[in-house]
Amino acid sequence: MIDDDQVVPLARLLAMAYRDLIENLHARLRERGWSQVRPAFGFVLLAARDGPITVTEIAALMGTTKQAASKLAAAMSDAGYLVVGADSDDGRQRPLHLSPRGAELLADVEEIYRALEAEWAKVIGVPALKRLRHSLHTAVAASHGGELPAVRPSW
Repeated sequence: MIDDDQVVPLARLLAMAYRDLIENLHARLRERGWSQVRPAFGFVLLAARDGPITVTEIAALMGTTKQAASKLAAAMSDAGYLVVGADSDDGRQRPLHLSPRGAELLADVEEIYRALEAEWAKVIGVPALKRLRHSLHTAVAASHGGELPAVRPSW
C-alpha cells in the first residue's frame, strides 16, 4: 500500500502511464516492421479513420500551424498512410483519406494495445483494469458534456 506521504498526483501517474504505453507501442510497431511511424501519426490516423480530414483540420487537431500540418500530411501521404483526394465543391481543399496501409497500421496498433492491456491485467487484475477503464471513461466524458473528446496531443 502507498502511504499518504508518497501519493503521486494523478496527472503525473497518467502522464507516466501514457508515456509507458506509447513507448511500448512504438517498440512493438518497430518489431513488426513499422519503422517509420512517428507518434504524431496516430492522432491524424484516428481522425482520418472517421472520414476525410483536411490540412486545416489537422492543424486544429495537432495545435500547430497549417504549414506544419501540411508537412505532417505530406510525410504521411509519402509513407502511404493517407491518400490525397479531390473535393468536388472546392478545388483548393484536398481531403486526406485513410489508405489501406494506414488502416493496416491502425489494426496493428489496436492489437498491440490489447496485448499491453493484457499485461497490465496480469499485474493489477482484470477487474481492476475494467474499473480503471470505466472510471477514466466516466471522468473524461463528464468533463466533456458526456462524450469522449478527440484524441489529440497535449504539447
